[in-house]
Amino acid sequence: MLRLQLTPYSENPTWHWSGACYGTLDQRSTVEPFDHPMVEHLAATDGRRTLLVVRERVADRPACDPGVRALTPAEYDQALGAVTGWPTDFVLVEAEPGLPLRVTAGPARTTPLYLASDDTTLIGSWDMADLRGHATGINPKEAARLLIYRPRYSAETLYRGVHRLTERAVAHFGGSLWITYPEPALHRTPRELAPNADVLDAFITTMDTAMDRRPWAHDTTLFHLTGGFDSGTVATRAAERHPGRFPTATLLIGGPGREQQIRRRAEMRSRVAFAEPDLVVDAMRHLPLSPDCPWVNGLVVSPYEEPLHVPFVEMARMVAAAEAHTVVTGLGGDEMVALTQDEAPHKGLGEITDAQILPWVGPRARGVLEFSDDGIAPPALINSMTLLSLETTAPVLLRHGLWPVHPFADPGMVVLGEQLPYAWREFKQLQRRRLRALGMSEDVVHPVERESFAEVIAASLTTHAPKLFARMLAEGSPLFEEGLVDPDGLRRSAARLDPATYSEEQDAKILEVLSLHLSVTAFLY
Repeated sequence: MLRLQLTPYSENPTWHWSGACYGTLDQRSTVEPFDHPMVEHLAATDGRRTLLVVRERVADRPACDPGVRALTPAEYDQALGAVTGWPTDFVLVEAEPGLPLRVTAGPARTTPLYLASDDTTLIGSWDMADLRGHATGINPKEAARLLIYRPRYSAETLYRGVHRLTERAVAHFGGSLWITYPEPALHRTPRELAPNADVLDAFITTMDTAMDRRPWAHDTTLFHLTGGFDSGTVATRAAERHPGRFPTATLLIGGPGREQQIRRRAEMRSRVAFAEPDLVVDAMRHLPLSPDCPWVNGLVVSPYEEPLHVPFVEMARMVAAAEAHTVVTGLGGDEMVALTQDEAPHKGLGEITDAQILPWVGPRARGVLEFSDDGIAPPALINSMTLLSLETTAPVLLRHGLWPVHPFADPGMVVLGEQLPYAWREFKQLQRRRLRALGMSEDVVHPVERESFAEVIAASLTTHAPKLFARMLAEGSPLFEEGLVDPDGLRRSAARLDPATYSEEQDAKILEVLSLHLSVTAFLY
């Protein structure tokens, strides 16, 4: 939600608002907020200390005056406390002469903030591409995590010298950068329901509160309606409250679930009143890795951005062209009703067995997997996998002037989900029962076919990937040089990428190799 360039120990640390960014009088430090109606910014000083805040707006209050206001020391302390208790996404910058600068992220993250530094300046941005010149190489531990699809929420990224500011973490910079993690967030456990408890009413109330926390209910708001349980639950509730106001958009999948997705979306849109247009991007006609893919064309794209980059960018372009400013999604719904380890024992993310090591994973990557949990962020209020998902989608949307809203990732929704009994979380019974209460058919509530992007990935890998792998194997790759990808194992696996021999279970994850190769090559060279 901001870009920054901060130099501590400035000779003239007085800050001012230029109309586009905050800056010191000597222009050695600047903070540029993301320009959007859902974002506000403010600054205050007590004559010595200065705080600058960029944050997601909350409802029922006008946007802040961006000018730098003068406060007494007591008023400053009070303002600082109010900032850190803000209920939506925020980033706080604190400056004080003679002391290191501090940058703090809030707990309800919607957008990422990546940081890098040199000997004098801290640089930060929601777009990792802005930090390209500050990367010093590949982080093998993070590369190994990504190659085997075991992501971790941490201050580390794929690139040495580029860091992620995780939720509630604080970045300190006084000539060198260090990041401190917060204490672990406390979580609830499932509870027994009180007699006559109305779970659906509590769910609707909590969902409404999560939505109404932000000034979202405008004609410029669009809902990402996939036809699935999570986006369907959020979107239909919004349309129920505000009939005929909100348009929708989606990516259309391929395979057996395609016609089912079309039917389910149509039923949702007919059951409650949405607005036009309904924007549909056929992902089978906008395949990842196609000739117009930014990665394929050598553009600098973060490895954490949406892997279905081409269709997702096309959808964002169409949404922006329809003059929408805000996009509401169902992200976080899986984690909100996830089963606990006691309820559904499963292999932890840190438990890596030989059977899980993919044939193209190189010796250095195998060697560092033992340390894959080192340095990760402590438990967050919002599930770390949700936070990574939000970080994946935000940059593409922001580039198109769109602000994302994710009701299932609201802390209140998380707290409700954690306390629900097993029977309400198993197989997303909460969302299913909500859609059933709206009168939805069995096709919506209990779909027969799987709806996923598996066929889109398969088409990409069997159509476009073979030539890209051939070029990678012929020309070399930084992943080979670092021992992260084994070229012989990759060659054998790439030979299977034919429609006649392709197997989703064995072959789909090879997409990550190309994603990392193309990202690293553009970012570092």
